[in-house]
Amino acid sequence: MLIHGSCHCRNLRFRLHWAPASPLIPARACNCTFCLKHGGVWTSHPSASLEVLAQDASLVNRYSFATKTAEFHVCTRCGNVPLVTSRMEGRLYGVVNVNTLDDIERSILRASPASFEGEDEAARLERRRRNWIPDVGFLKT
Repeated sequence: MLIHGSCHCRNLRFRLHWAPASPLIPARACNCTFCLKHGGVWTSHPSASLEVLAQDASLVNRYSFATKTAEFHVCTRCGNVPLVTSRMEGRLYGVVNVNTLDDIERSILRASPASFEGEDEAARLERRRRNWIPDVGFLKT
């Protein structure tokens, strides 16, 4: 299933190639202060792939905090955060914010709370390797 998404002003857009057999999409509502303040509810699957396009890359800020192992891609024009990436062992992994999915039937989203409190850096990176989208590419305009 091909799912399109974008920030509010559409400067930062993506195509999510959703490959899992189930049409249901898990949505993890992270309880960290950044995700709470930005409406971050994330999805990923290790068999999915993601293509990202920034119409004007100068309007995209990459924000990292805490362990600095992930980059939140923030559109500086509209303030939305449609995706997060993490580079591990030369490979770029990612998750997308379900609140930025375009034209998706909301009933297929399966929301659940997520807390990563107390997770050390090694465990965090291993969880990402297992669960995040392992095929992320940034397209040129």
